Amino acid sequence: MRIRVVDAFTDRPFSGAPAGVLLLDAFAEDAWMQRVAAEVNHAETAFLHPLPAGSDADWALRWFTPAVEVSLCGHATLAAAHVLQVTSPVRFATRSGVLVASPGPDEMITLDFPTAPLTPVEADPALAAALGVEIRSVWHTGPNTDDLLVEVADEKTVRAIVPDLRALVPLSKRGVIITAAAETAAGYDFVSRFFGPAVGVDEDPVTGSAHTALAPFWAERLGRDELTGYQASPRGGFVRVALRGDRTHLSGHAVTVIDGELRA
Repeated sequence: MRIRVVDAFTDRPFSGAPAGVLLLDAFAEDAWMQRVAAEVNHAETAFLHPLPAGSDADWALRWFTPAVEVSLCGHATLAAAHVLQVTSPVRFATRSGVLVASPGPDEMITLDFPTAPLTPVEADPALAAALGVEIRSVWHTGPNTDDLLVEVADEKTVRAIVPDLRALVPLSKRGVIITAAAETAAGYDFVSRFFGPAVGVDEDPVTGSAHTALAPFWAERLGRDELTGYQASPRGGFVRVALRGDRTHLSGHAVTVIDGELRA
């Protein structure tokens, strides 16, 4: 069985967010797909199979971290679209509805995802203690992602955070997004990091789905619907976002770094 590893939200190998991608005839047993994802051991592995003509979508798509299945993932969807070499819009049937991947200029791919509904929540003192920083505001990102979005003072703070990962586990069902406005003339509009120890991902290199929350958050504050985010993990990656009401478009590049055979 053919398996690829694709670096997403980057145009060069060994940066961005790596994801495993497997094209199947039909979904295998959940336990097998979870074992494969654990073996691949990247933040996400995408499993997809073609749907019959006349269906509401072209492919069925699921995502697994090394520990659990998740309801929405951006970088592994971008990786899957890259493997499919999309030349026209492709529809994926997922837990979060039908998602569309479309080819764009300069070999970019644009994903059409649901915009996260942001709800302000009171900052838990345990969250500030786990992050080791002063918190400006906290927002819940809704049922598709089920993250906490945490605004901090500045980009320097985002980059310097060394959280107590074990202390973060009970505080969010999926993960914690840390964000701040970019420094002046940085070439991007906002910066973020993502920690998801509750789902087996200590730090995700680039989290496309988190940008469905970051897009409306920063669009309101910066007064623009089209922005560029930089996720400042050690690998790093850029996500271009375009807020379109209840949908958010996420655009980026991807590159295949491993193309091999799965023998199990």
